Amino acid sequence: MNNKDIAQLLFPNVKLSFEEILKRYPKRNLKENQIVTRFAPSPTGYMHIGNFFQAFISYNLAKNTNGILFLRIEDTDEKRKIKEAKEVIYDVLSRFGIKFDEYQTLDGKDIGNYGPYVQSQRVEIYQTFAKKLVEEGKAFPCFCKKTEGKEDVLKLRETKFEDDDEKEYDPCRNLSYEEIKKHIDNGESFAIRLKTQNTGKERIKFYDLIKGELEAKANAKDFVILKSDGVPPYAFAHAIDDTLMGTTVAVRGEEYISSTPAHLELFNALGFEPIKYCHNPLICKIGDNGHRRKISKRYDPEANMMFYFEKGYPTTSVLEYLLNMINSGFEIWRKNNQNTPWQDFKFGINDITAVAPIFDIVKLNDISKNVIAKMSGEELYQNWLNYALEYDKPLAKILQSESQKYIKLCQMDRDGTQKPRKDIYNYSMMKENFDYIFQSPKIFEIDEDDKEKANEFLSYYSKNFSMPSSNEEWFNSVKAIAEKLGYAIDNKLYKQNPENYKGNIAKVCEFIRIAITGSKNSPTLFTIMSILGEEETKNRLNNRF
Repeated sequence: MNNKDIAQLLFPNVKLSFEEILKRYPKRNLKENQIVTRFAPSPTGYMHIGNFFQAFISYNLAKNTNGILFLRIEDTDEKRKIKEAKEVIYDVLSRFGIKFDEYQTLDGKDIGNYGPYVQSQRVEIYQTFAKKLVEEGKAFPCFCKKTEGKEDVLKLRETKFEDDDEKEYDPCRNLSYEEIKKHIDNGESFAIRLKTQNTGKERIKFYDLIKGELEAKANAKDFVILKSDGVPPYAFAHAIDDTLMGTTVAVRGEEYISSTPAHLELFNALGFEPIKYCHNPLICKIGDNGHRRKISKRYDPEANMMFYFEKGYPTTSVLEYLLNMINSGFEIWRKNNQNTPWQDFKFGINDITAVAPIFDIVKLNDISKNVIAKMSGEELYQNWLNYALEYDKPLAKILQSESQKYIKLCQMDRDGTQKPRKDIYNYSMMKENFDYIFQSPKIFEIDEDDKEKANEFLSYYSKNFSMPSSNEEWFNSVKAIAEKLGYAIDNKLYKQNPENYKGNIAKVCEFIRIAITGSKNSPTLFTIMSILGEEETKNRLNNRF
C-alpha cells in the first residue's frame, strides 16, 4: 500500500481536487506596487487594540497603493469562538470607517471572487490540501492523545537538548497502512501532522518587511496541520488562504516571528511561494514596575476597542493617535497641515516603526482635545447627542428637549474664535464639565477671605440685575456697580494704590462666576447667563458663601 491509499483511507469523503481549487482561485491581475492585504480576526468577543492596529496598518497600505483589502474571519478555533463576536468585529470596523473591498456580509453573502471569507466555510479546501500532503508523503495521521507519553516526552526533550538536537518527531510519523487502518477501525480519532524535513540543526534566513533579514532555527517539529475535528489551526489555514486569495503582504504581530520558520516550511511543502510578512511591533504600556509590557485587556481597559466608544472619544482622535504610533512623522505632518484630514497622510511599509510604541492615554487626550476643538458647535452637539443616545438616554432626552440651548452651550468659545477651547477630549466628560448648566452649583471655589466681600457685592448686584443684550452691556453694568461699591475699574490705578479699593474688576467678575458656575474658571459669563436665562441667573446670583 502506498501513500495515496493512506490518504484515501483518511479522507474518503474529500472529493474536491487540488486542480479544481486552483482553478477556482485565479491569480489576481495586479498593477505594479499594488498591495493585496487582509485583516483576519478571530471572533473572540471583543476587539483588542493590537488587532485593530494591524487592521489600520493593512487598511492604509492598501489605500495608499490603490490596492485591495479583504476581511477574512478566522473562526476555526471552537474553544475561543464566541457567539455574536462577529457582529462586534463588524461594528468596530464600521464605526472607525475601515472599509473592505472584499468580505462576507453578516447575512452570509460574499462580496468578492475569492471567498468564502469565513474559514469555517473553507474546511473542505483545507482537507483537500491535507490529503494531497499525505499522498506526497509530507504529512501523516497522528493517533496520540494529549496525555500519552508525557513523561517520556519530557525525558526525550532533556536528552535532545543535551545532544543539541531539537527535532520533535512524532511517534506516529512512520505508521504502516495496516497500523493506520487498525486505529481507524477501532474508532480512534486522528490529527494530521506535517512531516518535517529538518533535523533540528538547520538554520534559515527570512525577510521581514519591517525588521529586515532575520535568522532563526529551522522548524524541526511534526506540527499539527489538521486537528482531530478536521479543522486546521492558524498555520495551515493561513498558508492556504493567503495563497489562494492572492495576499501579497500579511500584516501580523511580531509575536508570530518565532513561528515563521514553521510557516515557511509549510509553504514549501504545499509548493507555494511564501507571502511577504510585515510583523508590526506590539503596543506596550509601562507597568507599575517601570518596565514595558504588552497592553492587556486584563489590566488595561483601553486595550478593548469598545472602551473608546463607551468613553466617547471621536473616532478621528483614536485613528490619529494610532497613526502617531505607526509613524512618528505623522505628528510633524499634523502640525504643518492642521486642517487637512488624516486620510491625506501617506505612508508605506518602510515608514512603519520597528520599535514597540508605548500607549499613553495623556497623549491620546491631547490629540483628542485638538480634534474636538476643530468641531463647530452644532457638530459637537450632534456628536454629544449621538453618544448620549447610546450610553446615557436620560441625558439624551434633556439634550433633545432644548436643542438650541445646548447647541449654544457647545458653541461657547468655539465658533469663529481663533483659539477655541481645548478642555474637552471625549463626550463622556461633557456633562460633568457643563454641570453648572444642568443644575445650580453646590460647591463653590472661593477663598475664605473673600466670602464677606462676595456676599456684599452679590446681594447688591442681584437686586439690580436684568439680562443684558450683549457682553458689552453686561460688563458696563458690572463696572458701574463695582465702582459704586468701592472696587477699582482701572487696573493701573488699582496696582498703584490697592489699599484704596476693596479689589478690582477682575475680583468682582470672579464673584459672579463662582456664584453662577461654582468655579473660578469657565467660558464667557455673558454666554452662560444667556443660556441659563434671566430667572435662573438671578437665582444663582442669590447664592451666598
